[in-house]
Amino acid sequence: MSPLSWLLLQLLICTLLISYHIKAEEENRKIYIVYMGERAANMIEISPKARHINLLQNILGSDIAQEYHLHSFHRSFDGFVVKLTENEAELLRETQGVVSVFQSKKNKLHTTRSWEFLGFGPRVKRSNRESNIIVGMFDQGVWPESESFNDKGFGPPPRKWKGTCKVNNFTCNNKIIGAKAYRKNGKLPSQSDYFSPRDQKGHGTHTASTAAGGFVSKASFLGLGKGTARGGVPSARIAVYKVCWSDGCSDEDILAAFDDAIADGVDIISVSLGLSNAINYFEDSIAIGTFHAMKHGILTSSSAGNDGPKLATAANVAPWFLSVAASNTDRKFLTTVQLGDGKSFQGVSLNTFALKKHMYPLIYGGDAPSKKVNSSTIMGSKSCLRGYLDAKLVRGKIVICDRSSYGPYEAGAAGVVIQSKLPLDDVQSYILPLSRIGLADATSIFKYLNSTRKPTATILKSTEAKDASAPSIASYSSRGPNAITDDILKPDLAAPGTNILAAWSLGTTATGIQGDKRVVPFNIISGTSMACPHVTAIAAYVKSFHPRWSPSAVMSALKTTASPMSAKRNPGAEFAYGSGHINPLKVNHPGLLYDAGINDYIKFLCGVGYTTDKLRLITGDQQASCSATMNGTVWNLNYPSFTLSTTKGGYITREFHRTVTNVGLDSSNYRAIVKAGNGMTVKVTPSVLSFKSRREKKSFVVQVTANMKKRTMISGSLIWDDGKHKVRSPIVAHVPPLDEKGNTFVDVNGEVQDRTGLDNFSETLKIDFCGLLPAQVYMMCEMGHNPTTV
Repeated sequence: MSPLSWLLLQLLICTLLISYHIKAEEENRKIYIVYMGERAANMIEISPKARHINLLQNILGSDIAQEYHLHSFHRSFDGFVVKLTENEAELLRETQGVVSVFQSKKNKLHTTRSWEFLGFGPRVKRSNRESNIIVGMFDQGVWPESESFNDKGFGPPPRKWKGTCKVNNFTCNNKIIGAKAYRKNGKLPSQSDYFSPRDQKGHGTHTASTAAGGFVSKASFLGLGKGTARGGVPSARIAVYKVCWSDGCSDEDILAAFDDAIADGVDIISVSLGLSNAINYFEDSIAIGTFHAMKHGILTSSSAGNDGPKLATAANVAPWFLSVAASNTDRKFLTTVQLGDGKSFQGVSLNTFALKKHMYPLIYGGDAPSKKVNSSTIMGSKSCLRGYLDAKLVRGKIVICDRSSYGPYEAGAAGVVIQSKLPLDDVQSYILPLSRIGLADATSIFKYLNSTRKPTATILKSTEAKDASAPSIASYSSRGPNAITDDILKPDLAAPGTNILAAWSLGTTATGIQGDKRVVPFNIISGTSMACPHVTAIAAYVKSFHPRWSPSAVMSALKTTASPMSAKRNPGAEFAYGSGHINPLKVNHPGLLYDAGINDYIKFLCGVGYTTDKLRLITGDQQASCSATMNGTVWNLNYPSFTLSTTKGGYITREFHRTVTNVGLDSSNYRAIVKAGNGMTVKVTPSVLSFKSRREKKSFVVQVTANMKKRTMISGSLIWDDGKHKVRSPIVAHVPPLDEKGNTFVDVNGEVQDRTGLDNFSETLKIDFCGLLPAQVYMMCEMGHNPTTV
């Protein structure tokens, strides 16, 4: 080889190596959030972006810092979004002025009857200030042409509004007064997404109309749930912040929306989304955003998550915003399966298809495996997974499945019967006639199937029935205890979230499944996502009467007036329902308030280990410190519940210092009424609080002792009673569910379970992986449909 050829070869090799190195480094770069705390009020600068890029140049170099910088937060707090390697992220974590650096995560999206069920009818007393309340909806956007967002009778937006509506393919009005879409990585995830606040999936339209939709008569889901649909505060305005797409809801988009919403002038923020598990507060985009919202007087309501009934699954757990569990209402939807021998079995679903009682051949999916599939994968056909059924054997028949997916539709089935181990406490629609039945009824159907030469069945259209169990907590609703701070009770309270009818996007279909032709203006779905806007609306309702109440004061009013729920009927007790079930008829007159401000939360954060330097960045207050006077404890946060825990069992004693503000009668005497479960003793000092005027404050101490030798949880309550108001707070003593090695958890019945076991594999794996409520997850995971968008 000539010298020249050798030189060229070496140059080629070097070029390839450099190219490979650059490509490898690019692949290692991920999107990170650099959170720098409160935006300094006296900061004078031409461009926050320039300051952030200058900081990056010290880490990345001047040639690429601007290329990898994606966005700067600058309206309400300080920070930016950037592409980094882990080594670069570590260097930034050690940089002065930085609170936290964390990789962007994908959060997931966690009514004609529900408001009447709560007693919150259309004639409830309303404030003339309701139309000045602005509700910020963080979700998938809305379908603005929905009748629920008609602005007839509305005047111009409130003067305090500073937001905008300069977007594509979307028109605001005097009901929807602002709309923005966020996609800071610049890439749309699929062709079904388009960069606009317009909702093409339905979830955002549903939550927004539940919170603040107007009156729409004769609303229904194809005849089911017929009535007048409306939101809890129908006169309030809506500001739309689209942070969720077909691939989920990214941290950088959520934080950008908080940055804007706080500065825009919203009064309440509704966030029906979250992670699959709780994480450290200032590495959690929702906890960060809600902290700054709280600091600016804005309360946030969020969904607890849909990973119940396992304990310690609640995702949104910081004490400065609300986490809402899902309950049912007194309406359920039943779908009858009728067999050829005349016997009938009631299941649940939203079946709008009329088979007109025509009988179809009945077959078990496990008896119709695809010939293309290896015999060792017979489980796939039992579960009716797509590609696992023999179309020749299934076509035109009703298929019994262990779980449901796209498989029966793909194979040409006439209908589906699912045998379910899960509670039948919520329903879903499907692209075929479907009914989900319990295991006992499934056993009877299998007896008929296996004893009849030509078994047949039909599936009737769904009907409505009264649900006497209401209100009870849905099985899918995530439970506490709080995985970050054991002694802060989460979720906070419960609200209707099961089988909720509300507006839907005309940009999708009833199910969003390919092949479904049913475009509907209203839909019925379930989840803590549906419970959250109910509480959002009630918080907005309170704010319309008491505009000067702080976020914690509104939280206190909602929680201390909540209706107690039964621990026997709701596995997990307070870890399922928090303070109880929302009661909108009492929230405006709570009697006493447990108020808390920024200094209270600084003390709390000092108590859980945050340093003075970090807190000064987070709060923007250079005088903030974890001094002897400011270094509080978890138990002394002025929170309207009392929680204590021990990891070792045995006896535990805690003292809780609280202060309440009188917002009831000018002159009143409140007497302490204590209810304590077996093994718990409670002492309240003083036991009587005497007030001479409104806004007067009184302090007291609660001492709780609990014997946890043979118990994992003991419940009690403290009620301050003046004869007119009953100000109730739960008391909970517990053993956290995770053991020291993190291998076991205590289930809702108090039994220790091995988390590494696979005995629950078939029912739990897809719920955890897909992140959707249990009843819907089976059919969504295997049909090529992203479950985070339902």
